[in-house]
Amino acid sequence: MKVLLLKEPKENENGPDPYVTELGLHGLEATLIPVLAFEFISLQALFEKLSHPEQYCGLIFTSPRAVEAVKLCLGDNGETDCKNSLEEKWNTKPVYVVGKATAGLVSEIGLVPQGENCGNAEKLAGYICSRESSSSLPLLFPCGALKRETLPTILRGKDIAFESLTVYQTSQHPNLNESLRNYFSQEGVPASVTFFSPSGVKYCLKQIQKLSGDLMPHIKFAAIGPTTAEAMATEGIGVSCTAISPTPQHLTAGIKKSLHL
Repeated sequence: MKVLLLKEPKENENGPDPYVTELGLHGLEATLIPVLAFEFISLQALFEKLSHPEQYCGLIFTSPRAVEAVKLCLGDNGETDCKNSLEEKWNTKPVYVVGKATAGLVSEIGLVPQGENCGNAEKLAGYICSRESSSSLPLLFPCGALKRETLPTILRGKDIAFESLTVYQTSQHPNLNESLRNYFSQEGVPASVTFFSPSGVKYCLKQIQKLSGDLMPHIKFAAIGPTTAEAMATEGIGVSCTAISPTPQHLTAGIKKSLHL
């Protein structure tokens, strides 16, 4: 059975994408199509904030791209001694993350993630609130231009100070429509399609409807998490499954169940 994953390949893996590997172990032939293009912005402002860890009580990362922005800052702006010094100072503070992919990238830049098992921003916000107090210094929150307000709203409600900085913008991948056309013409209509972000729903849905035609109702649509599932439901897509946690194992289990495998 063929499965379409609307995401870019995982950059920090030398081998196949872990989602493709996991689905393959269960007899599902997965194909990746990158949906989004990213542009990093405000990196100098981010570097200046990172250079003053004494002004913050910790870091928050809710996406791999935000971690990549920090990696770019430390790589482009500092000598090794400076980078090591900043890592050492930030490592005395909590680094809160959503998901194992983001946690893995945080580990790569020399920091120690916590909260990765929360799985989504709402649960991470509760985790943060249970560990921080309203009298603490602010948390530094590098994020994307399209970030949801779930986490900020919960933190504000508990008087947990934070400082957000937009460090990347998201747009449609320039090859998306061509890639989708090629996939459907060569592979046919997949048994299942997984969306990995609300932006993916926005950029792909009409094209998938057009390409699948009368077979659209037969596709089992999966979501990587509740935020994406909400975006799908808003567009009138029946959500066959939502991964309990954003991992290859949980997504595969959900897809198998939806396909009655």
